[in-house]
Order: sequence, then C-alpha cells, then structure tokens
Amino acid sequence: MADKFDVIVIGAGPGGYVAAIRAAQMGLKTACVEKWIGKEGNVVHGGTCLNVGCIPSKALLEASHKFVEAQHDFDDMGIEAGDVTMDVKKMMARKDKIVKNLTGGIAGLFKANGVTALEGTGKVTGSKQVEVTDKDGNAATYEADNIVVAAGSVPVEIPPTPLTEGLIVDSTGALEFQETPKRLGVIGAGVIGLELGSVWNRLGSEVTVLEAMDDFLPMVDGAIAKETQKLLKKQGLDIKLGARVTGSEVKGDEVVVKYSDAKGEQEITFDKLIVCVGRKPYTKGVIGDGVGVELDERGFIHVDDQCRTSVPGVYAIGDCVRGPMLAHKASEEGVMVADIIAGHKAEMNYDAIPSVIYTFPEVAWVGMTEQDAKAAGIEVKTGAFPFAASGRAMANNATEGQAKVIADAETDRILGMHIVGQHAGEMIAQGVIAMEFGSSAEDLALSCYAHPTMSEAVHEAALAVEGHAIHMANRKKRK
Repeated sequence: MADKFDVIVIGAGPGGYVAAIRAAQMGLKTACVEKWIGKEGNVVHGGTCLNVGCIPSKALLEASHKFVEAQHDFDDMGIEAGDVTMDVKKMMARKDKIVKNLTGGIAGLFKANGVTALEGTGKVTGSKQVEVTDKDGNAATYEADNIVVAAGSVPVEIPPTPLTEGLIVDSTGALEFQETPKRLGVIGAGVIGLELGSVWNRLGSEVTVLEAMDDFLPMVDGAIAKETQKLLKKQGLDIKLGARVTGSEVKGDEVVVKYSDAKGEQEITFDKLIVCVGRKPYTKGVIGDGVGVELDERGFIHVDDQCRTSVPGVYAIGDCVRGPMLAHKASEEGVMVADIIAGHKAEMNYDAIPSVIYTFPEVAWVGMTEQDAKAAGIEVKTGAFPFAASGRAMANNATEGQAKVIADAETDRILGMHIVGQHAGEMIAQGVIAMEFGSSAEDLALSCYAHPTMSEAVHEAALAVEGHAIHMANRKKRK
C-alpha cells in the first residue's frame, strides 16, 4: 500500500482539479489522478475542456471571428485593411500554445496548493482505495478516506458514420484541421456543432449542418432560438432540421453521407465530416467490481443532490453524473464536495447554471424558457429589448440579437434570462446572480446600469416586463 490521503480525486479536468485544489485549501491531504497524454507525450491536466474542448475551440472562434471582421466589418468603421488572409497552421499553433500555458498552469497550482499529482489511470477498487496504473502498466494502490470521481465524458460515436482519420472526425479531430475544407459536413446542431461549424464557415468552408431533431436549439427560449437560427443562416450555415443520417461512405478523399428528411432519402458529399451528436460519461473501468457504486443504464454514476454516491465516502462530479455537461457546473460541484468533505455545509443551485454558445453573436441563457414555464403550469410575464436600439451596440457594430427576461407573473421573481448578442456569455452572469439571490424583475429594473454598455439591454428588458422600457416603444400597457 502506497501513501494514504484524506482525499483522492480521479480526473484533473475542470471538476477534478478544482475539487483537488479546494480540498487542499481546506487543509486536507489531497492527491489528483490523471492519465491524459498530451502532444509531447507527457501527462497533462485540464481534461477535455482545456485540451480539446472549451479553450482550444474558443481560441479558434476568436481568431476566425476577427478574420471575418477584418474582411467585412472594418471598412464600415473607416479601417482599410486591404486583402486579409488566414494562416490556418499559425492559428492552430496559437491555439496549442494557449492550451499548453493553461495545462501547465494547473501543474503550478497543484504545487502551490500542495496537491499530489498521480500520473496514470485511476480506478476505485474499494470504498477507501484507488488503484493507479501508469502508462507502462505499473500499478500502485492508494488509500483515502474520501474519493471523488471526476472522470468526465467522451464524444458519442454513431454507427452510420464510423470515424475515419482525417475525413470523418469527432470534435477533437475538428480542432486539428491544418487547412480549410471546401465542403464541410457537421452532424448535430447542438452547441459543439454550431461552434465548430461557425469556425470553418468563417474561414471559407461551405458548411452543412445535419440535425435529426425538428426543433432548433430546443433547450433555448423559442424566440431566442428562432433569431439565432436566422442569424446563423445569414452567415452561411446551411442548417437542415429533421435530417436523420442513415449511412456514409468514404470515396477517396471525400465522404458521401446519406440522410432522410421530410422529402425522403438524400445524399450529400463532403471533404470533411464532423460528428457532434453529444457526449457520454467516461465511467467504464473507473469503478471496480463489487465496490457498490451504482451506475444507470447510460453509464452515469448515480448521486444525490450533493454528489454522494451509494457508497459512503465516494463522491462523483461533472460530466459523469446527472445534469448539464458544462465545465463550470463540474467546477462548482468540485468546490461543494470538497467543502462537504472538510466538514462544512454546502449545496449547489442547479436552477442557476448558465449555458453559452460561443457563436457570433453569442447565445446565453439561465433558468427557464417560456416553454418550460408553460409546461410546468407557471404563468409568466416577459420583457425583451433588441440590441438594434442600443447605443453601445451601434458603436460596436453589433446590433443583432436581443435580451429577454422571464418572470413569475404573480411574484415577479426572475425565472430565466436569455440573450443572443455580442458578449451574451458575459452578460448572462447578471441573470445568474439575480436568480441566486431570488431577485425580481423589478430589482433589475431599479438598478443603475452604466451607459453606454451592452448590459443596458438587460436593464431595458427588465423594465419591459412591466411595460416600462425607456428606449423602445412598449407593447404592453404601463401600470
């Protein structure tokens, strides 16, 4: 038996590394196990988010957006940039550098906080035991009073489109293209599909998105989803709803995809195909036989509201448990669990977790949609404000989109906020804070917002809930 710890965390993604740092800050002897091998052949921290997810995709989204701005928008501002070109390989190198800086930063944070980094594959072999097998197959067993499983998730593969290196790829492969494909197919019009489709569309690809569902972004408020679809279509994304992929065939350097829609059987040819149909928990082999930790039929670890598993002292957080597969959700669960292990009272408000799609404009939301409220039998009142009426949006050349506030008709408590517009991902924090403190729409309406800012759209939307918006004509009668 090797060293004994107060806490061992399996996985150093945004859930795991945060849990480990927080536990160490609480005075607990903590270790964190990670097996991810980076491009240089060494174990790296950060999980999917830092290595092949949130961070690298945002680096590409930001670079490609600036490229489009320089091509089409600078002239409106009086900036003559001439012919602008994109060096895709240089863009990818910058992305890799950002990833390396951040993953290396976690190693530094572990050292600064006294977290022991264990390299290898972690497996819970008992209620207080973790087996760690390194890349050479050498195994060591560690003892811990508490274990936190933060194993994350992996992309879902579908039988009709088996991955083929360089041609049919998942989201990870789509971050490694070294040149812009002429014809790009994306299966799945979810967050990942729309973001990756946007990157390559901006860089010149003819992008077709095939989505099996008939509704576009069903998790987003209907009005916001409709406007987002319109804006993305205007940018050149060809989004085909109700298109169920039935098969594919690689012919030389091309991929022929077969799908069915309302018109019948269809066929389309691409140079590259990205499969973005969702993610599944990575729990296979993480829990040993006979440990007693319960998993559901989809592989998610069963936990209670405070992330306790069915085995005392064993917790699970992040993508491998219920709830949205979001890095910040995993991080907050990591903090909650570490605090609980340290003997503090802690809980998490799952009703106030924000979501963001980093297209341009961004789409962000928190809480209920109007459709959610209707299904729950809750009567609501809403207010919306278009960025077209915002002075700062005009100055920014970013007048597309709107902010929308949803409040309980009886109590005025904010139930949800939805935004499509520039910096929506930053502005949605106002809705998160408001909901966390049980604020009313009136609370936001009575707050003083800086002028001129994009956030004033949220202020005006809150005022519009009662028909009191100042900078647009109100649809409802003032009280």
